[in-house]
Amino acid sequence: MADPAPLDVRIQDLLRHDGQFVRLRGWLYNARGKGRLLFLLLRDGSGICQAVVLRDAVGEEAFALARGLGQESSLELTGTVAADPRAPGGAELKVKGIRLVGPSRDYPITKKEHGPGFLMDHRHLWLRSRRQMALLRLRHRVIQAFRSYLDGEGFYCVDSPMFTPNACEGTSTLFRTDYFGEEAYLTQSGQLYAEASAMALGRVYCFGPVFRAEKSKTRRHLTEFWMLEPEIAFAGLDEVCDLAEGLVRHTIRHLLATGADDLADLDRDPEVLRAWDAEFPRLRYAEVAEMLMAWQAEGRYESEFRPGDDLGAPDETILGEHFGRPLMITHWPAETKAFYMKRDPEDPSLALGVDVIAPVAGEIVGGSVREDDLETLRRRIAEHDLPEDAFAWYLDLRRFGSVPHAGFGIGLERTVSWLSGVPHVRECIPFPRTLQRIYP
Repeated sequence: MADPAPLDVRIQDLLRHDGQFVRLRGWLYNARGKGRLLFLLLRDGSGICQAVVLRDAVGEEAFALARGLGQESSLELTGTVAADPRAPGGAELKVKGIRLVGPSRDYPITKKEHGPGFLMDHRHLWLRSRRQMALLRLRHRVIQAFRSYLDGEGFYCVDSPMFTPNACEGTSTLFRTDYFGEEAYLTQSGQLYAEASAMALGRVYCFGPVFRAEKSKTRRHLTEFWMLEPEIAFAGLDEVCDLAEGLVRHTIRHLLATGADDLADLDRDPEVLRAWDAEFPRLRYAEVAEMLMAWQAEGRYESEFRPGDDLGAPDETILGEHFGRPLMITHWPAETKAFYMKRDPEDPSLALGVDVIAPVAGEIVGGSVREDDLETLRRRIAEHDLPEDAFAWYLDLRRFGSVPHAGFGIGLERTVSWLSGVPHVRECIPFPRTLQRIYP
């Protein structure tokens, strides 16, 4: 009796089809075996499964084909699903038919050790490795969490343009480009335009790529990365802090609920993430500066930090170790912050800003109350030597129905790096752009 037509399934769903005749389509991840028995590891993006090939079951021709397959050959396998707790994903495929879709020979990424330069040169192929696939899926889940949380809080997604006529935070880290004979820039942030959107819809977020021409070579920097930027009308510092904490903790819970297999592939202990899903301490900059200076005096760590400075990597690291969870730092020295941040009415030397410092990763969130007074904002633009005419539209937001408003930005790649335990953000974006890399 002929086999029934196979049911097309994905590897992640294989266990639900125990005993059924199915078809899997994917790529050969690995193969082993001898004599009349072969074990093929097939991947399809959703997972990896073991396919058992018996010569007597598939015939001499198909068995010879299977034995000669090269790594990353693309295949269609048909067979019967068999639950087996020892197999990857809890089920394996008893193969009855094999069809070669696309051959692969001399695949350059093998089991031997490869340096980061080689792997980055072959990034288009490196994405197929177990660790990199897990990171891509984890990145997807973080995006899911970002959007689902904000959507659930009544926010609308209103994206900002990539080309801008002016800088958001100064011109020293901008990529300039010719825009039909005029000078334009690749955006550093969608925030200013998100403020305009918030004046229309009240609660908005933009989410897309941003560009920073910083000549930085650290593990935390990319020249192109993705940033989520919520903006809230009729809001102050407390609302921004509450929203940022809620978003981050929701993201942690979402990964724990949906990404267990990916965390396991990355050797990430879920208990580490669970420990971070707790109320974030909120301290003022002055309190943090006092702590850091005391720790330096005690010899607990070395740093060039002095009160009034921005925090460096050693300072963020020891704060993360001390608190063991993300820390919110508010009321920063105004000279360390951008022109659009509102000053503290009780102490104009301070900006109503907040940074979230995550253990190991450092800063993952930067936010503030925005200056909503027209004349004050005009004065700040002049103090920062920015051209007022380029900000005429931004000043209009203060001319026509200005309201207190606030928001923040959270970097996607830094968040993925932090939650996954992968130390370098270059692995947390499909095709990283850094100071020294624009290929592939």
